[in-house]
Amino acid sequence: MRTLLQPGEQTELITLALENLDAGGELTLDCAEETVVVVLGGVVDVYADDVALGRAGGRANVFEAPGHAVYSPPGTTLRLVADGPAYLAVASAPLDGAEPAKARIIAPEDQRVADVGDGNWARNVRTVLGPEHAAGRLLLGETINPPGNWSSYPPHKHDTHEPPREVKLEEVYLFKVDPEGGFGVQIRYDDDGEESFVVRDEDVAAIPSGYHPVVGAPGYRLYYLWVMAGIGREMAPYLDPAHAWVQENA
Repeated sequence: MRTLLQPGEQTELITLALENLDAGGELTLDCAEETVVVVLGGVVDVYADDVALGRAGGRANVFEAPGHAVYSPPGTTLRLVADGPAYLAVASAPLDGAEPAKARIIAPEDQRVADVGDGNWARNVRTVLGPEHAAGRLLLGETINPPGNWSSYPPHKHDTHEPPREVKLEEVYLFKVDPEGGFGVQIRYDDDGEESFVVRDEDVAAIPSGYHPVVGAPGYRLYYLWVMAGIGREMAPYLDPAHAWVQENA
C-alpha cells in the first residue's frame, strides 16, 4: 500500500493511501482508526473480522459512476479480496472519543448524489459519508468537475470552530484526470498569503486551512476524492464574503 499523506507531515489527523490489487490479491487492514476504503475501480469481496459483508465495486473508473466504499470502526480487521484488478483508496482518522458505526459496505444508493453550482462552477458531488450517515468522525465524498469548470466555489473555508457559522475540519483531496495527461489547478489562500499549484492524476492536496477553490483545464474532466476530519461531523463551510454573491445570484 502506498501512503500519500499521513499525520505529522501534511496533516494532523488524516491518513490517505492507495492500493492496486491484481486478480485474487488481498488487502488486509488492522484498523486502529476509523477507516473508509473507496473502491475507485474493480470489485472486491469484503470481510470484517472474517464475517463476509458482501461484494463492493463494479465501476471501471471513478468517472463512470458513483462507486462503493467500505466503512470500518477501529479494532476491526478488514480483508478485501480482488475479483480481477482493483484500485482502492484508504482513508483513516482517529476517533478521539466519538462513537463509531458498524462495519458496512456503502453502496451508491446509500450516498447523496447531487449537481451543485451553476454555469462554469457546476459540478457533480457524491457524498459517500456525510453528516447524515453513521460514522464517528470521517466525512468523505467524490466530486466530478467538468472540463474548464471550477469546484469548491464560491471559495470557502472550514478552519475556525465557530458553529453554526463555521466548523473546524482539515481536508485532503486525491485527484484523477480524464483523459490522462491533463491537469487542474489547486488554489489556497487566506489572510496570510496565497498559493497555487498544478495537480495531475493521483496528485494530492492537503488543506489544513484557508479558502481552496479548484479549476480543471479545458478538455479534461477532474475528479477528486475529498476526506475531512476535525471537530464534530457538521459541514458548515464559510464562504469568502468577497465572492459569496456568485452563489446568492445563481
